[in-house]
Amino acid sequence: MTSSPGHLITVEPGTAHVRVVRDGRVLAESRRPLVLRETGCPVRYYLPPGDVRTELLTASDTRTHCPFKGDASYWSLPDAADLVWAYPEPKPEVAAIKDHFCFYNTETVTD
Repeated sequence: MTSSPGHLITVEPGTAHVRVVRDGRVLAESRRPLVLRETGCPVRYYLPPGDVRTELLTASDTRTHCPFKGDASYWSLPDAADLVWAYPEPKPEVAAIKDHFCFYNTETVTD
């Protein structure tokens, strides 16, 4: 957990079955996501690399900085720039998300 006045981030193991599908193709599916909750942001699922079809993704030159999480790197599909991101060297307070992938559109699957 990390926090500053008015800002809180928690990361915890999730139990949801989550999936990322684009144009009918499954890009990621996990039953062991990390759930990141951050003040003012939607809940995000960070997926282990083994649950992501990284062979379909191409590294992007895009980089962003979050004062709470660190510097993010991005990956794209041919028709979807910067679709997914990860923190290769996150801040110590959110170290659990290191190298986990986060997509903008992740669905929760009801088994």
